[in-house]
Amino acid sequence: MSDTDAAGQENGAEIGLPEPGIRILAQFIRDLSFENPRAPDSLRAGASQPSIDMGVEMNARGRDDGFFEVDLKLSARASRDDGPVFHVELLYGGVFEIAGVPQEELEAVLLVECPRFLFPFARRVIADVTSDGGFPPFLLDPIDFAGVYAARRAQADGAPQIGNA
Repeated sequence: MSDTDAAGQENGAEIGLPEPGIRILAQFIRDLSFENPRAPDSLRAGASQPSIDMGVEMNARGRDDGFFEVDLKLSARASRDDGPVFHVELLYGGVFEIAGVPQEELEAVLLVECPRFLFPFARRVIADVTSDGGFPPFLLDPIDFAGVYAARRAQADGAPQIGNA
């Protein structure tokens, strides 16, 4: 008796279906903006720490060639009591090949797993641009993309939202 003839399964996966997988085919900066409206005054030493407002958005769409484009939009606005310090906005994209994922799980893969792959690269772009703007590198904390996705789904479904995303 073989390990593959019982109910046509091998290690829990049906024979003939591709193994679930995600391949990154391309990554790119779609749009990048950095504003330092009060330079050089905003760069002076001894100034108080700015407050930072963060924004995170994820979007995905299918392409005619069967691949998927995923965009990760990150924005950070720093300000002090005396006005804005800097504003950075990045739209970072990727083209992905998704295989072996059931249709009902595809949206979560595109809006949770794909942004997880893009995030370290987008984080580095923001750190570099803030450093090039005269500030210490702004290193984004890791983002809970599953939490952001769950909050977005709850909001779309009209359910009460728990916590911040």
